[in-house]
Amino acid sequence: MSMTDVSPANGLDLGSRRFLHPGPLRWLRALGWGAALFVLFGLIYGLLGFATKPGHTPLSPALCTLLTVAVSAAAFALYAVMVKGAEARWPTELELKQAGAELLIGVAAGVAMMSVVVGALLASGLYEISGPRAASPWDMISIAISSGAFEELMFRAILLRLLMRAMGAWPALAVSAAFFGLAHLGNPNATPTAAIAIAVEAGLMLASFYMLTGRLWISIGVHGAWNFAQGWIYGARVSGLDVKDSLYLSTPKPGAPEWASGGAFGPEASVPAMVVGTAVAVAVLYWAWKKGNFRARPDVPRLEAA
Repeated sequence: MSMTDVSPANGLDLGSRRFLHPGPLRWLRALGWGAALFVLFGLIYGLLGFATKPGHTPLSPALCTLLTVAVSAAAFALYAVMVKGAEARWPTELELKQAGAELLIGVAAGVAMMSVVVGALLASGLYEISGPRAASPWDMISIAISSGAFEELMFRAILLRLLMRAMGAWPALAVSAAFFGLAHLGNPNATPTAAIAIAVEAGLMLASFYMLTGRLWISIGVHGAWNFAQGWIYGARVSGLDVKDSLYLSTPKPGAPEWASGGAFGPEASVPAMVVGTAVAVAVLYWAWKKGNFRARPDVPRLEAA
């Protein structure tokens, strides 16, 4: 089965049983269920970040990565069990048969996109780079795994999916992308421009892969690899956060305009990132629309859902 297959090919599986059954106030039930799930997994994500924060944990970086993998896998299992209980379905968004191939596709795409962004920043004279140098990748691997797993689970499988259930595809895409941008305003060196850039280039781009396949795996791979390439390979700030260990070190040239280079927030707020992320988002969203994935699968009759 190819990465673009969605079975059956008649829209995304947004949930249509038990708590999400057709009937009065389904939009409100979907929003309430989404809010509860988002808060729960956001709390787990926050606790994991606290437990593995470099310089604040007795665990070695390699053990932090192992803990991150274990907690991420447990979070996916918990989500599946909760969806099974509340929606009477095993979540197709976490279907395992395609996971390996789609994760690899996502990783390759994430590294390629960030490489194009950094290459454009260097070629345009906005950035300078030095290295290579000796550096441990473990901290950045942990960040890549946790951000890819938890943020895609929260913002795509929960927020985008249930907003689509409540209000349709286009409003859900706009609201979830805006929320993704706003969530980054709490990061160091964040600006309104950076939040808009994250919403457009990353929020829509990452959503597009979920819309295309109905699964999270490519989005997870892209998200994690984008962060890893940006932070460890190229040594640039990741969403405003400074990276301690990196293979290369990339920084804006003195005098480079912030609106073009991204400034202290990093490449994600730069013009090249906006161009690359937006172009990919538009292309993949158009592909998903052509496949009919801007609609939900038909509702399951309530008698079948009993």
